[in-house]
Parts: sequence; structure tokens; C-alpha cells
Amino acid sequence: MWTDHHARTTHGGVSCITSPTTWVTAMRSLLALPLLLAFGTAFPATAATPADGFWQTPTIHGYGKIHALPDAAYQPDPSQTYRIVFAVTKGVDSADKVNSGLDHVARTVNLYAAAGVPLSQLKFVAVISGPATQSVLDNTHYRDKFGSDNPNLDLIAQLRKAGVDVAVCGQAVAEHQFDYGWVSRDVTLALSALTTVSTLEHQGYSLIQQ
Repeated sequence: MWTDHHARTTHGGVSCITSPTTWVTAMRSLLALPLLLAFGTAFPATAATPADGFWQTPTIHGYGKIHALPDAAYQPDPSQTYRIVFAVTKGVDSADKVNSGLDHVARTVNLYAAAGVPLSQLKFVAVISGPATQSVLDNTHYRDKFGSDNPNLDLIAQLRKAGVDVAVCGQAVAEHQFDYGWVSRDVTLALSALTTVSTLEHQGYSLIQQ
């Protein structure tokens, strides 16, 4: 029988006082348990793995993965020429990893090419500086410095083949105390990243920071 504020219950012969609020809360928890169990099994704990072919690397093979969205807005116009300068400055947390900025350059090439823009109409320049400078070293000197083969060289070679001018800031090479002869032959030695970006912007290039 309820009193004004409490209910009396007996546990193992011991009489105790339980508030109505506590009793109602406990009952609600018990009633909700089947629902929690049902929904807990209805939804997987991890997201489904994308099907094969979901990600593609149509032009720069193995890098810059894209997912085709032919009906999405702001599609590139295949009749236009696109001029972009990429300022790649971020380093990597492990010497055996591809530089994410260079990978984003590859993604941009793949996106435009997949949309039907000819490579001849992609006027792309990627200028490397700052912590990213080590990415352009040839394999021998990269391995001597960092104990790993340079994972960026295949990507750089493919970008060059696709018409992208991969350049390195000459001032950054000096600041890192790298010899200019250590720079990969697929990389253009530029006076500086500062003058490269400003000169190309003056020529109508759009800047993308990486």
C-alpha cells in the first residue's frame, strides 16, 4: 500500500522503504530492455565496406581515388581549359607514406579526366615546399636520409606523364640542407614557392592549398 511518498517492500524478511519514483523508473527500464536488444541487433556496429569498383583511379593509377557522380552539380566543362597551381606544404608522419597533398593533386586530375576534360586542357602545377620538400628526393638520397624508399616517386612520374608540372621550392631545398642534385629528375627546380604561386596567379591560375 502506498504511503504519501514511499512504498514499503520486503526483501529476505527485511522491510525497506522504496520511493514511487524509483519504482517507476525501474519498471520503465525493464520495459525498454526488449526494444534496446531488438534495435541493437538491427543495426551493425560498423559501416558496410564499399563494393568493388566504388573507388576508382582512372588516370593516375593507384592514387587519388574518386567515386564517380555523373549527375552531381558543378561538373567540369570538357570544352574549357583549367589552370590550377597547388601549394603542397604538409609533411607526413611516416617516411613510407605517400604525401597527402600530392595524392590530392592526383585526385584532381582523376576527377577532371573522369568528367571528360582532356589532359591537354589541364594546366596544373604542383609546387612543393615546407615539410613536404623531402617528397621530391630521388630514391637513393631519400633512403639514406629516412631509411625507406621514396613512396612518392611513382606518383610524381604519373603526374608528370599526365602533364602536371611537379616543382619544388629552391629555397626550401636549401633550408632543408638537401643538395640540388638529390632532387628527382621528374621534378622542376623553381626559384621559390612564393614566386611560383604569385607568378602563376598573375597568369590566371587558381590556387589550391594542400
